[in-house]
Amino acid sequence: MLLCAQYILPITSEPFQKGAVLVRDGVIRDIGTIDMLKLRYPDEEIIDYGKAALLPGLVDMHTHLENSVMRGIVHDVPYTTWVTSMLEKSSKLDVGDWYDSAILGGLEALSSGITTVADITTTGAACTATQKLGMRSVIYREVGAMDKRRVDYAMRVAENDIMHWREEVDPSRITIGVAPAAMYVCHPSVYGKVSEFARREGIPVAMHLAGNREETNFIKYGSSPFSVHTMDQKRGYVEIPPWLPTGVTPVNYALNWGAFESDNVLAIHCVHVDEEDVKKLKEYDVAVAVCPRCNAQLGMGVAPLTEFLRAGLRMGLGTDSPAATDSTDMLTEMRIGMLVQRAVNVGQFLDSATMLEMATIGGARALKLDDKIGSLDIGKRADIVAIDLSGSHQTPTTDPVSAVVNTCSGADVLMTMVDGKTLYEKNKWHVDVEVAKNIARVIEIRGKLRV
Repeated sequence: MLLCAQYILPITSEPFQKGAVLVRDGVIRDIGTIDMLKLRYPDEEIIDYGKAALLPGLVDMHTHLENSVMRGIVHDVPYTTWVTSMLEKSSKLDVGDWYDSAILGGLEALSSGITTVADITTTGAACTATQKLGMRSVIYREVGAMDKRRVDYAMRVAENDIMHWREEVDPSRITIGVAPAAMYVCHPSVYGKVSEFARREGIPVAMHLAGNREETNFIKYGSSPFSVHTMDQKRGYVEIPPWLPTGVTPVNYALNWGAFESDNVLAIHCVHVDEEDVKKLKEYDVAVAVCPRCNAQLGMGVAPLTEFLRAGLRMGLGTDSPAATDSTDMLTEMRIGMLVQRAVNVGQFLDSATMLEMATIGGARALKLDDKIGSLDIGKRADIVAIDLSGSHQTPTTDPVSAVVNTCSGADVLMTMVDGKTLYEKNKWHVDVEVAKNIARVIEIRGKLRV
């Protein structure tokens, strides 16, 4: 199959015009100009997307697909109010609801050009959904307990889930990992146990880290809206005293308890970090997922993206919970992330090419999948996206990279392919799911949430 378009954006090399990509057996076999590849492969089926850009599938470094059904339920509130409300709403959903919600999130991801997601879940809904939809994913099983006496039990349950999930998925597309829960609901001994388990099983680790001021105050000073004093009614007995100030940043706290001792660690957010924190993240080769829209929407702050780039951290972009951002749209994520950084870091101008790299090969490197995906290179898996550049809002297109980042949204995606299989074409899905039935279920579930 020859995929052709006006622009080819390989990412690891310069963009070029009137190009084509040869896909066979789920792999990129050749790349070059349309005329050259037509001569080389005269019998290949040709799909021409016209005035569009072909680029590698977008890599969403952090999301919660199962929260998709809760979008728009809680609006215009800061992080602490939002997360408390989400916990309350979550109690109304059952296993089937979580699965249907994750399917909805996966469908939207595909329609906005996302081919790979890194998802943290306790229910496993994202694991089943991405397997069913044919997406590529890294699924982290979240584990946590505030009471030290419950940590071993929580770990055993999580380990059993992980072993079970591994048996259910296609390992060539889906990787199962583990994620310690948020610091304000997690006894510190969890971090060392997670690292030990990850080393033993050779699996990746992800953790929310330094995402908001309240978490930082909780760790450093022992008090914030996340104080465990407010959790005893729901979480039962906890140690007394329930929390003591540590006097260190969340990054140092995690480091001190062994959170970075495994081989493949991803830190999500990293908004409230200092220069020493960044040095430690680099020293331990911790990758970072930056989530600009969520951070802005919930008033969490702005991650020092330019400092991460200067330090040479492996880094990508995440859309985070659809319940916070109301959409799983990496194109919008790139643009807003870039504009926020330009506004707050005058003199450190972030360009479109850097954002597109973060959303593709940067995310792939951060997940240690860059040998398979993230760029249009011969031998890599055919995770490819076609984005329309023919709209009036994109004309004239003198720089396709700038056009993709500055003018496009999920609505401009023409085609999404994973492993050489076209899973989405404009307003049409080619997946093993009854889309209309899923939408009907989602409407039914939202009725529960409004009660």
